[in-house]
Amino acid sequence: MSVETVPQRSGHRTDHSGGLGRRQVRAVAACYFVASFAALGLPPYLTAILPALGDPQARWAGVLYIVPTVFSALGAPLWGRLADRFGRKRLLLRAQLGLTVSFLLAGAAGSLPAFTLALVLQGFLGGTFAATNGYLAAALDGPRLSRALTLMQGSARAALVAAPILVGALSPWIDPHRQYLVMAVLPLAAALLLSLLPEPDRPAAAPASKSRAERAPAAPLLPLYVFEFVFVFATVISFPYLVSFAEQRLPGVSGTTTGVLFALPHLCYLLFAARIHTLFHARPHTGIALGFGLVALGLAGHAVAYSLPVFVAVRLLLGAGLTLGLVCLAVLAAGAAQGRAPGRMFGTLELVSKGGAVAAGAVAALANGQFGAAAPVVAGTAAALLAAVAATALSLPPLHQRWSRR
Repeated sequence: MSVETVPQRSGHRTDHSGGLGRRQVRAVAACYFVASFAALGLPPYLTAILPALGDPQARWAGVLYIVPTVFSALGAPLWGRLADRFGRKRLLLRAQLGLTVSFLLAGAAGSLPAFTLALVLQGFLGGTFAATNGYLAAALDGPRLSRALTLMQGSARAALVAAPILVGALSPWIDPHRQYLVMAVLPLAAALLLSLLPEPDRPAAAPASKSRAERAPAAPLLPLYVFEFVFVFATVISFPYLVSFAEQRLPGVSGTTTGVLFALPHLCYLLFAARIHTLFHARPHTGIALGFGLVALGLAGHAVAYSLPVFVAVRLLLGAGLTLGLVCLAVLAAGAAQGRAPGRMFGTLELVSKGGAVAAGAVAALANGQFGAAAPVVAGTAAALLAAVAATALSLPPLHQRWSRR
């Protein structure tokens, strides 16, 4: 059997109170969107926030940008295990309320240490990615779960596109620092909505009468974790210095245009993720291999992007790879969740994902400082190419099967 096979459960749990209907899944996605909104929209404005807190040159902006990510990664496995033990809905509510408290503290902070502490709490007390996905995995399975995970990624991408625009539009009236106080309303509203949703049933244990051979084997976790780390690394590494890179390659380009160039890959995901899921949910390793290949081509294409049309083309190519990779990673995660405690698995997955983002930021900073703004995309290209080769190997049938067909 090829490793393309994704384990599926024998049926969908739609007949019990713990199951989630389509409207409920959309409600969860809306809550994930509003929780992501402030977390993704305000960090780009740290350079405008820090001077009033005692950092005139905003030298700590780069470090503080990743502080929530680091502490979210550190806390995710703990919160995932607690969710499996005490209830996924309860821990999801905790994550939303944790964001509410941390945003209030950030908006009220009057010094750099106080603001830093608020960002630490935002990362550690938040963790809505793992909490949301663990909640969904306890109520859904198979294609329904992978579609829901794809929708959650769409919520995050929509927030990534829309949030900085809204924060910038509000800035003339409300200082970005004080917008944390306003944004605290969003996770609080999400918590109120989530309180109306059911607690998902725990996955039923396999009957003791069944032998191990009769039980469906759980999909391996290591390929999922490795691909998650490398994919996040390869795609995120181009983010921090994209604006300066575009300004170098396209002299005189407007801020609006660079913002659109940044958003294009995420817009591709919003437009095509559902279709990609339909095409590749039965062969995720093929989709991931293709996704890594397109990411590598898109990043490499930045080297020849000396005109706006070429720059747009390579960003769209990167967007195609981003969409394929994220959707197929969701399919693999849905298969791996079968027969496992979802809170613990998705908590570890968030640790791996955030680790990839932190590694990308560190490598991007080092490469940019040593070799210039083009260096991060070169590093991302190399990582994506290696992962494409590995994913292609996994998508092929075992060697003995190929020989037996001859």
